[in-house]
Amino acid sequence: MPIKIHGMRKTVIAAAAVLVVVVIAAVLLVRGRPDEPAAAPPPAPKTTTVRKGDLTNTRVLQGDLGFGTARPVKGGTGTVTKLPAVGQVTELGKELYRVDDQPVVVFIGATPLFRPLDAPGLKGSDVAVLIENLAALGYQVGTRPRDPSKAELTPAVVDALKRWQKAQGAEQTGVLQPGRVLVVDRPMRVQSVKAQLGVPAAEELFEITPTTRLITLQVPASELGAVKASMPVTIVRPDTREVPGKVSSVTNTPAAENGGGPRVSVVITPDNPADVADLDIAPVRLKFTTESRTGVLTVPLAALVALKEGGYAVQLPSGALKAVQTGLYSQDKVEISGDGITDGLEVVTAE
Repeated sequence: MPIKIHGMRKTVIAAAAVLVVVVIAAVLLVRGRPDEPAAAPPPAPKTTTVRKGDLTNTRVLQGDLGFGTARPVKGGTGTVTKLPAVGQVTELGKELYRVDDQPVVVFIGATPLFRPLDAPGLKGSDVAVLIENLAALGYQVGTRPRDPSKAELTPAVVDALKRWQKAQGAEQTGVLQPGRVLVVDRPMRVQSVKAQLGVPAAEELFEITPTTRLITLQVPASELGAVKASMPVTIVRPDTREVPGKVSSVTNTPAAENGGGPRVSVVITPDNPADVADLDIAPVRLKFTTESRTGVLTVPLAALVALKEGGYAVQLPSGALKAVQTGLYSQDKVEISGDGITDGLEVVTAE
């Protein structure tokens, strides 16, 4: 049977033509596509710089600004006929209140009058207080011994006492009763008045405090840390202004009756009293520097790399690690040292 060559050849040629068209279309399609972008390079690591500086750690505690602990004042015999005003400041030789309509005057000294000074020849520290105050007020009292216990009530002192009594408008007896003067060791202010007119003078009449403003606080002994006398303190006023001060005293106090542990009483005075002169009684915050380093190399905490074998390192931009020893940690910074660690060294940080 004869084979039809012509028909088969036409079929092959047609198939080949279709294949060429498909290939050409595919080539054109590929050529028409945009080039795929090259892979982006990895982002550069964030870096920071090793810097030389100072580090400090602080502790903030709450305190009370005021005039210190108040102490009560009681009079002697008689009836109270005049009381001082709250805030009144004592003045040497000036009347503070009155008993039986007689002035009670302020003396400065270390020994309160504990007996009537009524007989020439009496000796003692209370006599020394009388002599020193009369002399300070401008009266002639004769020779004053250096030892207060040997101070004597001489005729010259009695004469000076009479002249002072005359100036006060009091009877010139030359005798001084304990209830006619209030002896304080320094200028004081009246914190509060407790009594009313007409009460017996032997009752608690008013409270006095020192005139110097200071800050007091009580904290558990276990929480105080390294606070000690003469330590500098930053006082943060209620208006957030910061002023310098110092620890005046640190005193241990017994454990509280309710089972609390021992506590520590701390007294702080401003370096410049004028910094708090506009405040009366107010809460303040106190910043204590508990640790400090000066002139050390520091980096942010985020620059430290924890090593598997223990310890820490910093990473250079090249990827190399340098082992470091850490020192003081302060907020977001840390002290470091080690071979090749220098001021200005650039290192990688996580932030």
